[in-house]
Amino acid sequence: MTLPPKPRGRSVSDYDYALPPGLVARHPPERRDESRLLVLPRSGGAIRHRGFRDIVELVRPGDVLVLNESRVLPARLLGRKPTGAAAEILLLRPVGGAGSTGGPPAGGSAANAPPAGALPTDDRLWEAIVRPGGKLKPGRRVVVSDELEVEIVDSTEGGGRIVRLETPLRVEEALERYGRVPLPPYLEREEGPGDRERYQTVYARTPGSVAAPTAGLHFTPELLDALEARDVAIARLTLHVGVGTFRPVEVDDPAEHAMHSEFWSVPVEAARTIGAAREGGGRVWAVGTTAVRTLESAADVKGVVAAGSGWTELFIHPPHDFRAVDAFVTNFHLPRSTLLMLVAAFAGYERTMEAYAEAIREGYRFYSYGDAMVVLP
Repeated sequence: MTLPPKPRGRSVSDYDYALPPGLVARHPPERRDESRLLVLPRSGGAIRHRGFRDIVELVRPGDVLVLNESRVLPARLLGRKPTGAAAEILLLRPVGGAGSTGGPPAGGSAANAPPAGALPTDDRLWEAIVRPGGKLKPGRRVVVSDELEVEIVDSTEGGGRIVRLETPLRVEEALERYGRVPLPPYLEREEGPGDRERYQTVYARTPGSVAAPTAGLHFTPELLDALEARDVAIARLTLHVGVGTFRPVEVDDPAEHAMHSEFWSVPVEAARTIGAAREGGGRVWAVGTTAVRTLESAADVKGVVAAGSGWTELFIHPPHDFRAVDAFVTNFHLPRSTLLMLVAAFAGYERTMEAYAEAIREGYRFYSYGDAMVVLP
């Protein structure tokens, strides 16, 4: 018996596209809000090309803008083994200490998470990715500086490590002093003088991410003030971006791909603000795929977003019934990525790939430091 072909968008290979190398944005624009903005109505109609500042005209009074205020850690540590050979450690999340937000409970991914969403600032045990992986076995050490050494404690199932940070400083201070910004590999460069500030949103407050929620990089304080002056509500929540952002999808059936768990938190005030906007007929705008995943993880079957926190492994791909998001702002994502599949689940596969083809023709800048797209109802 011959099975019917899958609908387009149901295989990972459907999300391949050719991007000219010159369209990869390897540096941020001079001003955050001078990025371009592709406007994609999900219900049909012409694609429009605007500047990001024009988002003030697209968000209506009474709408709510949902921001992920997670802050990127300077979590990339460069050091040397006692032999003198170079070594690199990318810290992912703390795993020790009472109240740590560093990892889901054993045997589960949602229960018993602490409510605050904040990184325990003095945890010494971390899950990490190390290089060279074959050489850095448990018991080995890496010297980062006179004030920071890293001991490899154990191995994890996914090929990572559990490491212990040995420093007389508070861990947060040690990372600020000796850590580097974990820029995405496709930028093909080391951290520059401006990256520590520009690879953060202007509203980043809660440390815990190893990659920026990049849709928010376009906002300036002035732009947020202009939106609030237009009677647009602002709701702030947290999702700490984890290692999954670096891991490719290696299967062709999205249903077989396992997402890395990430910690989220929706404060009471944010839930109330979102609920009030919905009750008043306003639309919920998610800034970035991380805000989308947080809202969809926190919403009940009726789309009501409740305050709370937990661990999510939610992988949104077609088909998906969105409950809590009406519009969202996003950057242009890598081929075959879970982020691109989330966009396709919201906007429709054909509509999404049409928008990407248009963006390439029009010379939009892609990826973390690139231009933006807004998907409207």
